[in-house]
Amino acid sequence: MIEIFDESVKKYGDRTCLNFLGQKLTYKEVGAMVERFAKGLQDQGIGKDSTIGVCLPNTPFYVVAYYGALKTGAKVANFNPTSPPEALAQQINDSKTDFIVALNLKDPLPLFPNVEKAMELSSLKKIIVCEMPDALPPLKKFAYKAINGVKSLWGKSAMVGSKKGGKYLSFKKLLKSKGALKPVDISPDDVAVLQYTGGTTGVPKGAALTHSNLSANLEQAKLWFSGGKESPTQEKTLVALPFFHVFSMTVQMNLALYLGDELVVLPKPDVKAILEAIDKERPQKFAAVPPLYKKMADFKTVKDYDLSSLKTCISGGAPLPETTMMAFKKLTGLDLIEGYGLSETSAVATANPVNGQKKLGSVGLPMPKTEIKFANIDFPDQTVPIKMEGEICLRGPQVMKEYFGRPDETAKVFDKDGFFHTGDIGMMDEDGYVFITDRIKDMIIVNGFKAFPKKIEEAIRKYEDVSEVIVIGIPDESVGEVVKAFVQPKEGKTIKPEDLVAFLKDKLTDYELPRVKNVEFRDSLPLTQIGKPDKKPLREEEKAKREQAKKSAPKGPGL
Repeated sequence: MIEIFDESVKKYGDRTCLNFLGQKLTYKEVGAMVERFAKGLQDQGIGKDSTIGVCLPNTPFYVVAYYGALKTGAKVANFNPTSPPEALAQQINDSKTDFIVALNLKDPLPLFPNVEKAMELSSLKKIIVCEMPDALPPLKKFAYKAINGVKSLWGKSAMVGSKKGGKYLSFKKLLKSKGALKPVDISPDDVAVLQYTGGTTGVPKGAALTHSNLSANLEQAKLWFSGGKESPTQEKTLVALPFFHVFSMTVQMNLALYLGDELVVLPKPDVKAILEAIDKERPQKFAAVPPLYKKMADFKTVKDYDLSSLKTCISGGAPLPETTMMAFKKLTGLDLIEGYGLSETSAVATANPVNGQKKLGSVGLPMPKTEIKFANIDFPDQTVPIKMEGEICLRGPQVMKEYFGRPDETAKVFDKDGFFHTGDIGMMDEDGYVFITDRIKDMIIVNGFKAFPKKIEEAIRKYEDVSEVIVIGIPDESVGEVVKAFVQPKEGKTIKPEDLVAFLKDKLTDYELPRVKNVEFRDSLPLTQIGKPDKKPLREEEKAKREQAKKSAPKGPGL
């Protein structure tokens, strides 16, 4: 990964590399910052046995910290900056993180206080503190300081960098490190990134992605999305999804830097800011999750923005509903290129062709050098033929080395032939296109029958007044589990549950059909940090309701 980055700095030195809210840095400037940051880490004793946590929203700090840490031979642990302290502490300990890079921001989210609290709860040694004004162009820097006040930026400013060996280091001061970087022998098999899985069924695990995994996925993506050719002129990639998510890290940050693109970086996936950036900056490439594309298509004044510069728009991170794909095509004339991957596959495992046949509802074909098989759900040692549903299993150069420090968990997901069992259910058609049915862990068992939430959600979305929906399974004494649907109506619309259920009767089987009492309407539905529907909070709500009902239930005589 370091050779790839250094080669880009050498080839594209005078090109704009990062464009953050108008502050532009060339490849040469970013390369020098990475070098000095790495030297600063080395001066602090960081090397091949170390782990650097990067706990940042999208800013230039992220790119410099990521590649600077890799240059020392250290591992990068990607952390969600909005995680609560307890979750951060667990991942810090699990990854054996030595230092963490964090943004000194307290409002509107307590990013920095959460990291400080996590430090108290973990083995973390130091926090490298980034100041937002240092990433801004002059006028915005002045405005930021005027609004926030200089003293509030550091919080505990007296402690930060004031004592040698203290718990706080200044990112800005590390960039002033002098002297040559000590050479480091980095092997392709060395772990580069620890990418934490969502952890919806337990404690998150760190997928250990090697330099070989990440660089192979870059080669695959370059071949797939650009035909292996460089653009005769520099192109722009607009980034709104957070870099700490594996999809954005690979398909946007790493791939753009590999191709010599200009990275137009937005700090968060705000729809209006995205549309304004497309109109103003004229990017050719963009990647997002399906709900974000839907919000763009539904935005009230979307016709006021010129989106004609877009050439390649990639969808990933969640299933792409047909209604979203058609709405975006109507808006831009572009087909969304849906792909599929996981944290454990460095991101990309399959994708629809950019200039070939795209199949509706399919996540495309396997990436070059990627093998795929479908295991029998009930008998995992057996495979199923084409057009039959099975567990998707992958083998390829982008598949992770292991779950970091968890040999038992690693053994559970790799079979004797080295295929990684994804936990996703799908099938392949006669042309080799892959279709995702659902997650095994999301599957709802109703009286012994298997109901897949994705299929039910797609049927509900066809009701014209539905904006979004999340389907989960809830316990039921008579049949084990039943379907529950959380529905968000379109703005200004009201839906009767009995009307929705009646609409679904010819589209779903009896065991897939939610009962009227199990259709719940919400003004909004929970989303993950990258903007895809999040089932976990809803499951927790339902569990809390059941526990409360048990406590409130009348007790019989003698109980």
